[in-house]
Amino acid sequence: MKKSSTFQLIVLGVFGTLAVAGVLVFALAVSQNTAAQIGSVTVWGTLDQGAWSTVLRQIGEENPALSQVTYVQKDPATYEKELTTALAAGEGPDLFIMRNDAVVRDIGKAFPIPYDVISQDQYRQIFIDATNVYLTQDGIIGMPILVDPLVLYWNRDMLADAGYPAPPALWLDVSPVVRKTTRRDDAGTILKSGIAFGEYRNVNDAKDIVALLIMQAGGLLTARDSQGNLTPALSSRVAGASKAGESALAFYTQFANPARDDYAWNRSLPDAQDAFAAGDVALYVGFASERAVIARKNPNLSFAAAPIPQLSKDMNAITTARTYALATSRTGARPTTAASVAYTLSGAAPSAALSAALGIPSSLRALLSVPATSTSYMVNNQAIIARTWVDPEPSETGDIFRAMIEDTVSGAVTASEAVQRADQQLGRVIGL
Repeated sequence: MKKSSTFQLIVLGVFGTLAVAGVLVFALAVSQNTAAQIGSVTVWGTLDQGAWSTVLRQIGEENPALSQVTYVQKDPATYEKELTTALAAGEGPDLFIMRNDAVVRDIGKAFPIPYDVISQDQYRQIFIDATNVYLTQDGIIGMPILVDPLVLYWNRDMLADAGYPAPPALWLDVSPVVRKTTRRDDAGTILKSGIAFGEYRNVNDAKDIVALLIMQAGGLLTARDSQGNLTPALSSRVAGASKAGESALAFYTQFANPARDDYAWNRSLPDAQDAFAAGDVALYVGFASERAVIARKNPNLSFAAAPIPQLSKDMNAITTARTYALATSRTGARPTTAASVAYTLSGAAPSAALSAALGIPSSLRALLSVPATSTSYMVNNQAIIARTWVDPEPSETGDIFRAMIEDTVSGAVTASEAVQRADQQLGRVIGL
């Protein structure tokens, strides 16, 4: 039998413990002596600096071996460019946070963990399904730490005034709520909106919302062929996918159609999150992490978070999410050390601390099953049922979704034509 590397021994020790205990415990050696061996490890990401610094300080106090791990928050608008430039110059971080939609784009920047070290079955037992995007042909491209599910925010006062004690649980029930909560003047100007749906530019999470609606309808956005190659899947080449995309797009854009009774949104209105925080929107779909932002914008707003509506009570409930993983830099000087730190930070205690500090769930199944407060319990459940898709390039697919939505709203094309065109454009982004 060939001799195992230090890297493999660490990993196998981790998952051997997991198999016995049923929880994620990382077997990184910790003592004053090992601190010098680990040394300085830098992590880059776009998540909150204060939360990370607090958690890393606590971890360093309990585990001196990790006392030199530091986090640097980067601007989301320039993160990708700065990361690419730094890694190319050999000056980048040891670890960087990889979001689920950046896996294809950034796969060449990361050191993959081979499946003979950690099997896919082991991975799937530990982490929720939304993180499966990090399972690539060459191995695991990032160790998941957090998941930020899409939820439904609702204005208690606006719904109460319309006679609703709770938000809709099914999309079928959304239109009646929208009609009763939307207010327009005699000229048709929207004064109060029932839902921030229908446009792209002023709906913060439009791409994620439409993708979710497509997945709920049974469709796909991308898929893998028999050789494992990424392919577009919006069109009829996948059975039922075209109809799923068409129905999802038609539903989403109907709320921006002035000819409809449930017309509630247009591109002249403010940013959707700002409008909801101002008390001018009854229903707002956003990520769990947005709750704190909304509360800061308007501490007096009476609002709550609820599960994402579903198509039917008889179907398996799903939502979507943004997931975050720690990727080991391929060009780093000490990838084994960096990977060991990534494993440790993906463990139960660090993941729980980060989850509490950032206000979003851990990606560990074991932690999501732990009883929590009512709101946390709901958000944790949304994380468990979350699904993601393989995005070939987030910036370019964002442009595709914008065109698909705006062309449908303007009437330039039908929803069916918009989906077919988007599928062709996805193929070009993928390189087919």
